Amino acid sequence: MVVCGLACWRCRWLLPLLLGLAIIMGIIALAGRGWLESESQPYVQQASLWESCTRGEEDLNWSCESLMDYGWGRAAAATYLVGFVILVICFALAVIAFSVEILRFNFVRGIGGLLFVVAAFQIIGLVIYPVKFTEEIPLTGDNMFSWAYGFGWASTVVVIGCAFFFCCLPNWEDEVLGNIKPTYYYSSPERAPYLN
Repeated sequence: MVVCGLACWRCRWLLPLLLGLAIIMGIIALAGRGWLESESQPYVQQASLWESCTRGEEDLNWSCESLMDYGWGRAAAATYLVGFVILVICFALAVIAFSVEILRFNFVRGIGGLLFVVAAFQIIGLVIYPVKFTEEIPLTGDNMFSWAYGFGWASTVVVIGCAFFFCCLPNWEDEVLGNIKPTYYYSSPERAPYLN
């Protein structure tokens, strides 16, 4: 029977892999044009973190304006981007930390603290964007915050989960490193007659 819990040294790569997944979702959020989209046809509005585009019902060409012309647009993009850059740094530090045979657990806890900073920056960006967008950009038709915005939140949720695990991992240092000896239970025949 194979058990892959905290005691499994090979399973130490699960946390860096989850951080890699958060990076992939962050890239999709940063590059995606689906932060805000029209909910139904005709599709006349779409927006990314960087720009807002509209078109007429019969028009095929999108007319786009940069959100970087707005202070809140620069703030939302900057906070999310800063969080993403720190996330990439945390991923590199996690790979280094788990590659070393002698794992430095205080170093791992520091990565967890940085991941909470990442989550704070990303949440700030993800909250500023919809609040200020709906206040200052005229919306056409029924709109919804869509898939790319959802990937931004998914990345943030994974980062928060990893932050807790990185911070709590030093509490199980002996289990992770395999320093705990197995416990064997012996029972005599007099105490367990059913084994005869």
